Amino acid sequence: MDKVDNSANSCIFSHSGPVIGLFAKQPVPGQVKTRLTPPLTADQASRLYLEALRESVSRLLAAGLPLVICYAGQRDWFRAEFPGLPLLPQVGTDLGRRMEHTVRALFAAGAGPVLLAGSDCPDLPLPLLKQALKQLHDNDAAVIPCRDGGYVLVGMRRPTTELFADIPWSSSRVLEVTRQRSRQLGLTLYETESWHDLDELADLQRLVTRSPDTQTARHIVKELEALL
Repeated sequence: MDKVDNSANSCIFSHSGPVIGLFAKQPVPGQVKTRLTPPLTADQASRLYLEALRESVSRLLAAGLPLVICYAGQRDWFRAEFPGLPLLPQVGTDLGRRMEHTVRALFAAGAGPVLLAGSDCPDLPLPLLKQALKQLHDNDAAVIPCRDGGYVLVGMRRPTTELFADIPWSSSRVLEVTRQRSRQLGLTLYETESWHDLDELADLQRLVTRSPDTQTARHIVKELEALL
């Protein structure tokens, strides 16, 4: 897939309005998609992650909203891979802290509402994203749930980052606890229809069946067919 050039969005930090922050890791073998190793090798997992990341970037850009790469890894790698896109480093000791830092930084820069998305949902339907954004007119937060008990996107009308505190990340209780936290905080939380990410081998198989024409599905068929 060709590298994404989005130079028009390079001034996002001086603009107001909605913005998407895409959480991304540098695809270093052994540091990405570790729940898929085995059956995948570390190299196979990193190549899969890279394909999904590239396609996630392209898909989110197609939503017509400014996109910021919230990166973990070497800034130069992300600058070379996604020329023209704004880069914001992830800061914090766990996912909740990193999300909190990102939300506060984007709101402080004048953006809002703020949407945070993961990088392993390469066929995310844009109508779900737009639905979540629209619902932030009347709700404090909105999520696109994931069928494994988490969520693939969360949006906030204002920086109510308490919603990220003490969440059992990487578990099937993420969304359940998020709902509880929103009630405790007196926040309204809107949920769209659920979607899928790529955490287990069965998720790869479902992607190939569901969205065979995506770049990630083609990569899976070409590189990992023996495992399906």
